[in-house]
Amino acid sequence: MTPKPKYDVALIGGGIMSATLATMLHEFDNSLEIVIFERLSEVAKESSSAWNNAGTGHSAFCELNYTPEKDGQIDIKKAEYIAEQFEVSKQFWSYLINKGIIDNPKEFINSCPHMSFVFGEKDVDYLKKRHEALLQSPLFQGMEYSDDHKKLAEWIPLVMQKRMSSDKLAATKMDQGTDVDFGKLTSKLIDHLSKTESVEVFTYHEVKDIDSDGHGGWDLKVNDRKNLHKQTVHADFVFIGAGGYALPLLESSGIEESKGYGGFPVSGQWLVTTNPELVEKHHAKVYTQATVGAPPMSVPHLDLRIIDGQKALLFGPFAGFSTKFLKEGSYLDLPESVNFKNIRSLFGAWWHNMPLTRYLIQQVTMSKEQRMSHLRDFIKDAKEQDWELKQAGQRVQIIKRDRFEGGRLEFGTEVVVNKERNIASLLGASPGASTSAFAMIMVLEKCFEKRLATEWKDKLIQMIPSYGKKLAEHPELIQQIRDYSKDKLELEY
Repeated sequence: MTPKPKYDVALIGGGIMSATLATMLHEFDNSLEIVIFERLSEVAKESSSAWNNAGTGHSAFCELNYTPEKDGQIDIKKAEYIAEQFEVSKQFWSYLINKGIIDNPKEFINSCPHMSFVFGEKDVDYLKKRHEALLQSPLFQGMEYSDDHKKLAEWIPLVMQKRMSSDKLAATKMDQGTDVDFGKLTSKLIDHLSKTESVEVFTYHEVKDIDSDGHGGWDLKVNDRKNLHKQTVHADFVFIGAGGYALPLLESSGIEESKGYGGFPVSGQWLVTTNPELVEKHHAKVYTQATVGAPPMSVPHLDLRIIDGQKALLFGPFAGFSTKFLKEGSYLDLPESVNFKNIRSLFGAWWHNMPLTRYLIQQVTMSKEQRMSHLRDFIKDAKEQDWELKQAGQRVQIIKRDRFEGGRLEFGTEVVVNKERNIASLLGASPGASTSAFAMIMVLEKCFEKRLATEWKDKLIQMIPSYGKKLAEHPELIQQIRDYSKDKLELEY
């Protein structure tokens, strides 16, 4: 089967973002002709793959970088924002389960406590203040705090082994945390879509260029990598959810909104164990403070993961540098992305982020034993033979044009849309997959505003009962939707 010459909607990239947007659009209007192009042999092989991301259902329960301290006060605004976004994802997945669109939620989401764990008097004081601040929000009710070694040993026995009684330690614990296999979820969504009459999915098909047709639509130059065939496919609306390749594809469209963007690729590695004796002693995701100069995606954490039904512990990620924009990309990706429109942004971001450069050099040159030394901050008697080094995903951090610094490195996620509202792209890496439903609703709001406010509105409220409401201001609604998602997703907290 080959792609048709024309579609209503074309989505580039077979990851969680494209799968989510395609599912939403199909639910709103099943007559829309939709095509998904994935350059690899399978969907969900890059950023959405379970081994290529942390699998944390990011709710700001454990991620300390979402609660900065300013003038002695803990700012929780971003934490609330992130928590609300993940509640949107859970509502959407619950809707899909309820409708029978996907099944067996335990194959992609499981309860897993989220914890913050800190060392030393300064960070213990910070964590205690953070806990007190978060409890002021109904989104974080139920979070526990302890600096008692006996209690900590109940929560994280593997981490507390061989600790000195004089060690200054503290942790917070939120039982409502989750571990998510975004690769499995993506595959479920794509499997459902591919069985419908109006959605087609093509793997081994790479979009190389996007050109305006001059009449409000787009011509996509598509390469069939398996049969070495090239063709042009037209679409009225295009979404670019191609991970690290989103930026060069967006630039190829020539839209004004793409100018000045650059990309800074960061790779990662995990230390992984499946030793049952170790795995059974650790049932949590435990995050600590980031190293000075480290990007947010490199915050050290020791996580329980459930991937294809098997439990494992992952520690890391250790950051690295590659000029590839995707794990299965090309080493020419970074140099080929440099042009006159973004070179000032790239140089400005590099000049003003020298600590990050030094940090990446230090990380790249680490031996396994040095990585094990970092692991032993968490597990005192960790043995090298129990842990193997596994390559994690490749991310491209956004570099944006800045009036004063030339370029500024951004660590969030951003939706870029042209003024005609007929092409959109997702850029950035963090918090990523956890916010897929929220991010794709942003795309719909920007590009399908009228239909979303009229004929699609009732369906949207069915999908996302909290839509249009700020959850932090509605404690009763928080409880209602959490009870709903707990039931539908078979969570066990």
